[in-house]
Amino acid sequence: MTHLAAAAAPVRSRRARIALRTTAIVLAAFFGIASALPKLLALPAAADAFDTIGWGAAGMYAIGVLELAGAIGLLVPVLAGVTPIALSALMVGACVTQIVAFDGENAATPLILMIPLVVLARAHRDRNRELAALLLRRGA
Repeated sequence: MTHLAAAAAPVRSRRARIALRTTAIVLAAFFGIASALPKLLALPAAADAFDTIGWGAAGMYAIGVLELAGAIGLLVPVLAGVTPIALSALMVGACVTQIVAFDGENAATPLILMIPLVVLARAHRDRNRELAALLLRRGA
């Protein structure tokens, strides 16, 4: 961690750190196993849903890869700030899709998932500075 990032990092209690890490692990398991895996394995329910919205197999695999990348990103400390933001954007798209293509059925699920994602994004916002510094250092 850079000196600047270390100085800017908030001091959290052990319980808070455990709660944030547990939240990240549970979300990673959800996005990786319950959400990405059915798409990447082309399970019938996932394939049917993507056929209904007109995205077909390519869209299904693309979203599955994004969800799996998000699941992994939630577990990588330097990505802990940006990953919840990216997954929240994906959840906005999922909510809109649920409303438009499925008459709102399950539209609340992505919104509910956004609550802990926003908590993680806020708690780990200092990691975004760390990531930006790392990327700028590599690009220089």
